[in-house]
Amino acid sequence: IIQALGFMFGHGAGSIIARLLGAKEEENATNYASVSFFSALFTGAVFGSLGLVFSNQLMNLLGSTSTILPYAKDYGRYILIAAPVTMASFVLNNILRYEGKAYLAMIGLTTGGILNIILDPIFIYKFDMGIAGAGLAIALSQCISFSILLSMFLRGKTQSRLIFSRFLANLKKLPLIMQTGFPSLIRQGLNSVASMCLNHYAGFYGDPAIAAMSIVSRICFFIFAVGLGIGQGFQPVCGFNYGAKRFDRVKKAFYFTVAVGEIFLGVLAIIGILASGKLIGCFRDDAQVIAIGTVALRYQLVALFFQPITICATMLFQSVGANKYATAFSMLRSGLIFIPMLAILHHFIGLSGVQSAQAIADVMTFMITLPVVIRFMKKLCK
Repeated sequence: IIQALGFMFGHGAGSIIARLLGAKEEENATNYASVSFFSALFTGAVFGSLGLVFSNQLMNLLGSTSTILPYAKDYGRYILIAAPVTMASFVLNNILRYEGKAYLAMIGLTTGGILNIILDPIFIYKFDMGIAGAGLAIALSQCISFSILLSMFLRGKTQSRLIFSRFLANLKKLPLIMQTGFPSLIRQGLNSVASMCLNHYAGFYGDPAIAAMSIVSRICFFIFAVGLGIGQGFQPVCGFNYGAKRFDRVKKAFYFTVAVGEIFLGVLAIIGILASGKLIGCFRDDAQVIAIGTVALRYQLVALFFQPITICATMLFQSVGANKYATAFSMLRSGLIFIPMLAILHHFIGLSGVQSAQAIADVMTFMITLPVVIRFMKKLCK
């Protein structure tokens, strides 16, 4: 949810900023950057405060069982405390990417990620904090990452700037930022809702099923993130050239991105299919968890071949300001198709339905997306 809101502000402002820079309007880009950054900071503070006050209700809503609840609260407490800087970091990262300075964004993100990996075992085992230590490691690494990303703006490494007075003077721009970033909110937000639903239906088959599906989701998200990263790399190129009216470059960049996505995701999917059982076993040495997770993982990895088109289509329409299409496609995979499919398949074929629902939703999303993209490309040529 924190990521969903951060991406809404970040992608919303970033898409607009890329088009403004393409049209040589740097001062206006600063206005949008300021509004999105400070809006995310304040929204994160409100969300984190409410989450801490209503932590029991929030954790139960997210699919926690009575046995998991104490651990979820210990872990979530630090995540909620760090919510303002986490949400604002997503904005800073996306603005840097849309300005074409992905390497600067990467410095902040990778530093935080590496620090998190180092701190996890220290807090969990050396200081005997358990799952709370994992949460504290994330919170501290997010603060470091935020500081590095913010320093890029304060040291003048960017074309757009962050000025509090511009935020107050341009609040009227917030609705357009939210409208443009709404597809990202829907995509990430529905992922959270989908995760709740998945935990709920997996819960009918016991904690091993919840553990197995959680592991599968982590593995698939890691691979999906590769496609998402490639698609996000396409966004500043698309937005800038669309703003500069170089539609030929938009088209070429789209086809190139889809091709690269198919190659990368395809290779990772094949490796994952061949080693499914071992991958699940790396996370949990439990025969029941491995058995349930292996089947679900293979289903989802096969469906990866259909994802590059759907990922790039969402990025394309969001970058050119076609927000209705972008929002619709964002809702399909994790929401409009997956959640009903999960309920229907669970009812008729039980655990197998829970294992296969996401893969079927991915294929159906691809079938809906493809003709719309073809039609848009023909229109772009004209």
